[in-house]
Amino acid sequence: MLARDERRFRVADQDGDSMATREELTAFLHPEEFPHMRDIVVAETLEDLDKNKDGYVQVEEYIADLYSEEPGEEEPAWVQTERQQFREFRDLNKDGRLDGSEVGYWVLPPSQDQPLVEANHLLHESDTDKDGRLSKAEILNNWNMFVGSQATNYGEDLTRHHDEL
Repeated sequence: MLARDERRFRVADQDGDSMATREELTAFLHPEEFPHMRDIVVAETLEDLDKNKDGYVQVEEYIADLYSEEPGEEEPAWVQTERQQFREFRDLNKDGRLDGSEVGYWVLPPSQDQPLVEANHLLHESDTDKDGRLSKAEILNNWNMFVGSQATNYGEDLTRHHDEL
């Protein structure tokens, strides 16, 4: 742990004087909040999860960080969902493992446009024919998702007449 902390401190110590200013100490303690600390956060996460030391995080290593399987116990549904999340959203290049850039995108994602994220979620979950568009039937078949969505003002916008529907 000492070597790890020294490495992190060297990155946080921007003026290189081996003394921590308030800002540098804060960067050391909360590296995820400082852009210049991004690479160290990614490296530490990769080191923590990469149990076989091949430089990548496989799905089993990812799951092992979240869940410890008990002998004879069936894997819970949430773990299966995490496996799917790994394959569909974490493993961006679809090679079955996470490299440093994918770990970075996962642990420190770029700032997101929340309405766009919510709209994409609604489309992904409701577009049953996967044509990239929502029909009135697809919206009505998933009404509960739309009523609970911030994108529709929690259902308020659905009560108004819309030509596009």
